[in-house]
Amino acid sequence: MRFDRDTLTEILDTLTRNRSRSLLTAFGVFWGIFMLVLLSGGGNGLKQMLLSQFDGFATNSGFTFSNNTSMPYKGFNKGRYWDIDRKDLDAIRDNVDEIDVITGESSVWSKTIVYKDNKYNDCTVKGLEADYNSIENQPMKYGRFINDIDNRESRKVVVLGKQVYEALFKKGEDPCGKYVTIDGIHYCVIGVSVSESNISINGSTSESTMIPLSTLVKTYNMGSTVHVIAYTAKKGYKVSDIETKVADLLKSIHLIHPDDKQAVSAINAEEMFQMMDNLFIGLDILIWMVGLGTLLAGAIGVSNIMMVTIKERTSEIGIRRAIGAHTSDILLQIIAECLVLTTIAGLAGLSFGVGVLNIADTLISASQERECGFIIELSTGIGVTIVLAVLGVLAALAPALRAMAIKPIEAMREE
Repeated sequence: MRFDRDTLTEILDTLTRNRSRSLLTAFGVFWGIFMLVLLSGGGNGLKQMLLSQFDGFATNSGFTFSNNTSMPYKGFNKGRYWDIDRKDLDAIRDNVDEIDVITGESSVWSKTIVYKDNKYNDCTVKGLEADYNSIENQPMKYGRFINDIDNRESRKVVVLGKQVYEALFKKGEDPCGKYVTIDGIHYCVIGVSVSESNISINGSTSESTMIPLSTLVKTYNMGSTVHVIAYTAKKGYKVSDIETKVADLLKSIHLIHPDDKQAVSAINAEEMFQMMDNLFIGLDILIWMVGLGTLLAGAIGVSNIMMVTIKERTSEIGIRRAIGAHTSDILLQIIAECLVLTTIAGLAGLSFGVGVLNIADTLISASQERECGFIIELSTGIGVTIVLAVLGVLAALAPALRAMAIKPIEAMREE
């Protein structure tokens, strides 16, 4: 049997004569593909929305800060509060070789920032160094981030968080070069960060203003105190191992009991990202299980309906066998009918699902002012196409074997 134009016409004629069954079969395949595409695209969108909560943070980053002691040690009572010192960063840098980048961060809270007649209350003012951009990448809408010269010269410059900028300036207005006031001190705006991460390290970035650490320390008379130590691990090392070494070193420097679990607190961003990865793997498996289950149900429906069709076409197949048709011809025709039916219905379901995802992505992205990722990847589309072809062949096997088993004499007698 040659799969040419005449053969395709014959197949379509057969499907047309069995229109009601063909439509029922096609709907099952269409719905299965549509659900698989919808689940896959929805899963991608959910991943993007969850990852946006950690937007910009390095996957190999960790944070350490001080807390009250819970155990007495060397004459000190429990409950003692201690401060991290700038010298501690140098000691960690010299003794913990697994650390790639290390920097300090300090903050003051509940400040009011003013620009002309506009105010933003309850603002966090963060003191940062240029290296902090390696810990939490700051996507800039306007201007630049704090650099080493700003810290070296203790410049009165400020980077605004997204919400602070929107409260003080008109939409689309470039604030760079303009001056805002915090606690009676004028700061020149050098940039606007649009980071929207929900990880709060001494305050959410979008609700904060960022100035050089040296400027913050001098302005608020903090001496050499640092509130948070932020660092990244070198390639091949785990943050969990580093945070233990950092904690042990700080305990020895500040005379804290080695077994005190409360005095040195830490946040391990690497573990958070690992948990997210495991969640996404489980989500992908669930999506494909549900989608493939739906497709399998559709394929079984195709096979059952084709079995009924073969039963009704017994005499036709018997006559074809009697006039010289080979069993391979019958086999290829049945498989071709199933492939045409599942391919047309599947591609329709794929197209409809992609269209629905595009509409959802456009609407949700517009409401959140960022890309949400409710789309399917090219690899997923190719995979769905391959699954379609395989299921089309599998669905045709049982009806085709039944058709091949029909004997011409029995078919003629039945007629």
